[in-house]
Amino acid sequence: MEKTDSITTQVWQLDPSQPDAQIIEKAAAIIKNGGLVAFPTETVYGLGAHGLSGEAVAKIYRAKGRPSDNPLILHVAEIPMAVSLSRDLPTTAQLLMKTFWPGPLTLVVPRAAAIPREVTGGLDTVAIRMPAHPVALALIKAAGVPIAAPSANKSGRPSPTTADHVKADLTGRVDALLDAGPAGVGLESTVLDLTGAVPIILRPGGVTYEQLQQVIPEVIIDPSVLGKKLPANEAPRSPGMKYRHYAPTAPVILFTGATTKVKEQLAARYRELTSQGKRVGILAAEENIPFYPADAIVLPLGTRENPAMAAASLFALLRQFEQLQVDTILAEGLDTQGLGLAVMNRLQRAASEVVGC
Repeated sequence: MEKTDSITTQVWQLDPSQPDAQIIEKAAAIIKNGGLVAFPTETVYGLGAHGLSGEAVAKIYRAKGRPSDNPLILHVAEIPMAVSLSRDLPTTAQLLMKTFWPGPLTLVVPRAAAIPREVTGGLDTVAIRMPAHPVALALIKAAGVPIAAPSANKSGRPSPTTADHVKADLTGRVDALLDAGPAGVGLESTVLDLTGAVPIILRPGGVTYEQLQQVIPEVIIDPSVLGKKLPANEAPRSPGMKYRHYAPTAPVILFTGATTKVKEQLAARYRELTSQGKRVGILAAEENIPFYPADAIVLPLGTRENPAMAAASLFALLRQFEQLQVDTILAEGLDTQGLGLAVMNRLQRAASEVVGC
């Protein structure tokens, strides 16, 4: 057990493929009794509460320091549970469920009356997904209710892909943590709004735009995904749309554009900052690392041809820079094809400055 604030956080280790039924039952009892459990999914670790209890869900916002208008995702273990959470489930939703569930796709649909406003951020819609992780599915089934869960980190911080990341942010703030090793995808789910005339990607994630196009060719990407900010008085329709997210303690400066110009301008900023005595970290594609000074603090964000590597490691690398106590992080941008779109969305949300090259 670990304790810092007012709650003693129980940490239970589990086999990710064959979770211990007794531990799952203990965690499910906490959920049913209105407590908070951090648990693994295939995307990132989630912070779960009883999804039909407004009082329980309110604890998530307090534990994370999360704005109350930022909606949560309800996690289900079977399609009938998902159907019960919407008053008017679109036909497209059932097709997408059969195609991509369990998996990293969240669907925004009209909410059923039983869903608390605390879950939806006051909206008349609800976000639902079925995670593809044995521990998450076992927990939801044992609890017998949908589990409301954002990422298990303090609001605005890099999302947690390991149990250690959760411990660093939430020890003493949650009742239990199920430790089943690192998350696989490394980025949160894709959020797809099905409440309008055309399906809209509100947040890119583990299911790509290209994959969705194969099933629903009319799908489009919301302008907020790569840069356009919501007005201050507009409620976000999805997690990750309105507020600054995913940010480490050191400011992130993101360089976008042609690779050669990105490297040149990033290197110039590196020289400028280090000449001022700053400790600077560089986040770069593996093939570009030799371009930078041999004594620079450079962490590899996979290869440009394999954005899945970048997706799996991004949040862990941002936290690693914190441990290295850098003053500033200079990050190379990626191509926005496939999972690259999701990686760039997270980098833009984390960045305090974006430099077009």
